[in-house]
Amino acid sequence: MADLKTLELESRDLLGKKVETLRRSGLLPVHMYGPDIDSQSLQGDLKLLDRLVLEVGTNIPVSVTVKGSDNVNMCFVREIQRHPVTENILHVDFLRVDTSKVVRAEVPIILEGVAPASQRGGTLMQPLQNLVVEALPMDIPVSLQIGVTDLDDFEKSLYVSDLVVPDNIALISSLDDLIARVIPPRIEEEEVVASADEDDEMTEDADGEGSEESSGSEESEAS
Repeated sequence: MADLKTLELESRDLLGKKVETLRRSGLLPVHMYGPDIDSQSLQGDLKLLDRLVLEVGTNIPVSVTVKGSDNVNMCFVREIQRHPVTENILHVDFLRVDTSKVVRAEVPIILEGVAPASQRGGTLMQPLQNLVVEALPMDIPVSLQIGVTDLDDFEKSLYVSDLVVPDNIALISSLDDLIARVIPPRIEEEEVVASADEDDEMTEDADGEGSEESSGSEESEAS
């Protein structure tokens, strides 16, 4: 896993709508909760927290300390509130976990390499971006990788069952879930349609010529 991130917070007295005063002064309201602890209203440096949540996501643990306390809290980001228009960060919830107990987390899937079929005009699609795993907090991976070099035609696909994961990580997502495949270029379909249209036009032209010849023959016989 990645290097453990550390974060120092301090107790917060301002609650409710008054927290806007904190944000204007460069502080962010934080809530920490979890089993065997009382929920705590905290605050921390806004810019630091903004960077941190981008780096750790929801699957990388953070070592959180509260100013004035010697306790070290192993936490995961569980909820991030953002402004609906500006998307500025407004609030962060941290879930404190017991490092000796298994937790569940979402882990991103990273595709590695180049799919040969995509070099023939196809488009590599990844319908499954994240999957759910269970492991001890310190064993949760930053990401899971899978190579796409076997996708050398448009009939092949990669599924969760194709992932290779360590023995200390349990996959919760269905093994039948599709991770990636290469879809064929649409131009092939367009060429088939265009070819069919041309065939229809040729048939119509031939029918028209036949009708004219038939009409001409009938006129000759009549005369």
